[in-house]
Amino acid sequence: MIARRLRASLKGWGGVGAMLLACVLTAVLVLLPLTRAHGDGSTGTGGPGLADATQVTADSCGEHPERLSPAPSADQSGPAVTEIVKRGYLSVGVDQNSYRWGYRDPSTRGGDLEGFDIDLAHEMARRILGDATAVRFHAIPTNQRIPAIRSGQVDLVVRTMTITCDRLRDVAFSDPYFVTGQQVLAPKASGITGYDASLAYRRICSAEGSTAGIRLAEDKKDHTLPASADISTTVPNQLDCLVKLQLGEVDAIVTDGALAASQAAQDPTVELKGRPFTTEYYGVAMNKRSVDLVRRVNQVLVDYGRSGWGASYDKWLSQTLGADSASSRPPSR
Repeated sequence: MIARRLRASLKGWGGVGAMLLACVLTAVLVLLPLTRAHGDGSTGTGGPGLADATQVTADSCGEHPERLSPAPSADQSGPAVTEIVKRGYLSVGVDQNSYRWGYRDPSTRGGDLEGFDIDLAHEMARRILGDATAVRFHAIPTNQRIPAIRSGQVDLVVRTMTITCDRLRDVAFSDPYFVTGQQVLAPKASGITGYDASLAYRRICSAEGSTAGIRLAEDKKDHTLPASADISTTVPNQLDCLVKLQLGEVDAIVTDGALAASQAAQDPTVELKGRPFTTEYYGVAMNKRSVDLVRRVNQVLVDYGRSGWGASYDKWLSQTLGADSASSRPPSR
């Protein structure tokens, strides 16, 4: 219970460290030591633009993190980055069904992929390969994000993927690029008020392999969630929950508030219920062996946070999440 309250309340980069620690600590909780970047992107110990970053490994999730500084913007060395440059394109796993994040707009010519995550993927290609179009997208469901990385199908997954200790056993993550939290989405007239007793006797949907599904199972087990709540409905893709909600097959959805807000924008009969009850961070996922790529992606995020991130947020997310929300700025480093 101490760990849960901590990870739900801490903010910023310190919150990232605490969230990861809370996954595995059972008694003493210690915040991970993190070096904050100066206003010019430096840390005071390296050159401009080289803010220290923390890449946490599974073995050190609750102990001492391996520290990976972002690689310089012009650095194309390292086996993973060298292979990508030689190949001439980035292979990126994305969503094609999450409105404003990664989706195909039928009103545009060719129905090209668009959204906040798609902008980030193009930025990765632009800064690593010098060509924003040098990217091949692979639409993958929520429950196939990790298999796609481990099999080598993709170099990166940029798909609203929350950094967790469990996932760090299988993949590497970049620094966080977005902050959000779990929230309830339900019909306006449902009588559901949030993640509380109003979910009693309700059918709740979550995506397979999602942090929402894990949290629901934990809370059902320790009786934080009403015992009568039915959490048995899971789907491969998070958007499938919205379809089931519209068909009346479930009563509520639990998912990241950022995704839920976009779904509410698609369907005026549903709305977010209550406040977010966790604090979570999205990261770019990569193969654990691709240390050089992790460092290179971290530098892209440093540069993008200074120029480009805000414009993408304003274009895709400000209408649903607000211009002054906690999500409206890159997570502090």
